[in-house]
Amino acid sequence: MLAASAKACCSRIVSPQASAAAAAAAAAAALASSPVLGSGVRALETQPSPLGADGLGGAGRGRAADEAPPPPPPPPCSSSGVSREYYQWSRLVNQRQPVPHQGNVTAGLKRHVFGATWHQQSYRYFSSSSDRGIRGGGKVIHDLPRSVKIVEVGPRDGLQNEKDIVPTSVKVELIRRLATSGLPVVEATSFVSPKWVPQLADAKDVMEAVRTIEGVRLPVLTPNLKGFEAAIAAGAKEIAVFASASEGFSKSNINCTIKESLTRYNDVVVAAKEKEIPVRGYVSCVVGCPVDGSVPPSNVAYVAKELYDMGCYEVSLGDTIGVGTPGTVVPMLEAAMSVVPVEKLAVHFHDTYGQSLSNILISLQMGVNVVDSSVAGLGGCPYAKGASGNVATEDVVYMLNGLGIKTGVDLGKVMAAGEFICKHLGRQSGSKAATALSKVTTNASKL
Repeated sequence: MLAASAKACCSRIVSPQASAAAAAAAAAAALASSPVLGSGVRALETQPSPLGADGLGGAGRGRAADEAPPPPPPPPCSSSGVSREYYQWSRLVNQRQPVPHQGNVTAGLKRHVFGATWHQQSYRYFSSSSDRGIRGGGKVIHDLPRSVKIVEVGPRDGLQNEKDIVPTSVKVELIRRLATSGLPVVEATSFVSPKWVPQLADAKDVMEAVRTIEGVRLPVLTPNLKGFEAAIAAGAKEIAVFASASEGFSKSNINCTIKESLTRYNDVVVAAKEKEIPVRGYVSCVVGCPVDGSVPPSNVAYVAKELYDMGCYEVSLGDTIGVGTPGTVVPMLEAAMSVVPVEKLAVHFHDTYGQSLSNILISLQMGVNVVDSSVAGLGGCPYAKGASGNVATEDVVYMLNGLGIKTGVDLGKVMAAGEFICKHLGRQSGSKAATALSKVTTNASKL
């Protein structure tokens, strides 16, 4: 066996070009034959470069079609060593290639790649899919919306569970940064009793500081008429109310039954209508409850319909403790969609078990086109041991970019906002995409 290994190793040294060609052919054949990746790869291979033979603007391609990359030198025979030539080749082909901002080229890249803007350069992070591959595939990924509205909940839902009080100035700066990233909605704060949520005791000061920001909606949570009146006095132009689909959670969280909570919120919605203030509704514990366990889809449908009928322009369905999977999310959504138009529904997933992105994807396929998320994955549930925060905005934008779905959000700016708040909180970002892209940028700067 040792002799055979030595013979194979030496043969690679003698004919590196043949070995590289065989490896490249095998990789290409494997990609092309894949039912998931094949269509995307073929779409990228057949797309011409808009900037000509120099290959600078080829959307989804690192080089011109007629310029093959240099073949790799043979990998080292020793398991403990790396040849100088092999290292230099790896360094060359793994180096990211900057793409100039030029009209249709940038538009093409947004359809075919996961993009992030850093230091005035747009770098390509290749996707295995394209518009044609996704929308034409049908059997794997289908019925996706062409655009998605992202509702950023980090400043409120993300920060409310933080033990150490975040200064008002930091909250205001976070909201400003998020507002300039292209996010259409940023939930600013909550007008609740400081006794129950000390972190948001500065709601009035925060709202007064951000109410003049243009180009973004800044709703606030108002659990009762007192909170509503305080919010309006501080300059709020949109509010939100929340009810639970679980009796146990409703009683433990807001000390009343579901029916009693809906009566309370109806009073708030009526007052908002009189002042022409839009109201968004939230339904919590749509899949599972820390008190009652699993939640029947019929409960979700009942609460969602009540909120919609009383005048909420949109109803967000929240998996508060993050136990949902596509298998439980689908029947829940089917029940809600049977009583509320799907275009009036949103989804709100916590990532406790790492299921948020898969749950979002299945929701999009069912017709939902509004997604709640939190910058850097901030948030959590105090009622579920080990529960993590909301799905990270960066991860949602990264996935949607890869699916060719428009959001209008600048991923780089959202990442910068996440870095800002995480630096203040003294922790790493909860976003896998932000963490990975930051490492890529850092490593490239060392080359």
